[in-house]
Amino acid sequence: MKVEAKSIDDIKPYENNPRDNDDAVDAVANSIKEFGWQQPIVVDIGGVIIAGHTRYKAAKKLGLKTVPVVVAKDLTEEQVKAYRLADNKSGELADWDFGKLNTELQVIDDLDMTKFGFDESDLKLADGWDDSGSLDDYDEPEEESNDETMYKCPECGYEGAPEDFKS
Repeated sequence: MKVEAKSIDDIKPYENNPRDNDDAVDAVANSIKEFGWQQPIVVDIGGVIIAGHTRYKAAKKLGLKTVPVVVAKDLTEEQVKAYRLADNKSGELADWDFGKLNTELQVIDDLDMTKFGFDESDLKLADGWDDSGSLDDYDEPEEESNDETMYKCPECGYEGAPEDFKS
């Protein structure tokens, strides 16, 4: 794999990109500012983005003139389309191991993780996680038979009583 620096004007987004990534641009821009480029944009031989639309938008937002690129020269048109979808889908299939996430977050003191897409509820959920398992391993307590309204976290799907969601 050869990573090369290309003018941002020489690459272009795929016009039919099915992923709406606008909400992630600021977090990725902050990541590039903090950590530099650690993952190149993947383009086809015509310079059309296969993987890295969010990195491209972040680079544009940061006013960068060049970006690291890998040209996928050996893929058919069908493989390019399939890889573009597979690259985006695979991230949705992963779960957090909240015990390990908590361990990692506890040793990060000097960086504001909200700049990279974590929000306060993510940090509180991880901070309060006692188990070393993921949500897949978590057994919800039996629902009490009272009329108390249950709340559901829109981010992770955790359901609980109102007092579970107070700071």
